[in-house]
Amino acid sequence: MANTKTALKQWRVSLKRRAHNRPMRAAIRSFLTQARTAVAQHAENADTVVVKAISELDKAVSKGLMHRNAAARRKSRLMKRLNASK
Repeated sequence: MANTKTALKQWRVSLKRRAHNRPMRAAIRSFLTQARTAVAQHAENADTVVVKAISELDKAVSKGLMHRNAAARRKSRLMKRLNASK
C-alpha cells in the first residue's frame, strides 16, 4: 500500500489505467488469434481478418497501449504466415 499522498494518487491512477487498458489488450489478443486461425485454416476471408488485426495493432500503438516495434514485429509475423499460406 502507498505511504505518501502522491504514491496513493499514482496507485489510484494506475488502477484506472489498468481498467481502461485491459479490455483493449484482450481485444487485440482476440483479433490476433482470429487472424492466426483464419490463416491456418486457409479461410477465404483471411486477408480481411489479417488487415483488421493489423489495423487494431496500429490503433493500439497510437493510444500508447503497445510499443511501435512490438506491433511491427507482430504485424510482420502475421504477414509472414499469411504469405506462406498462399
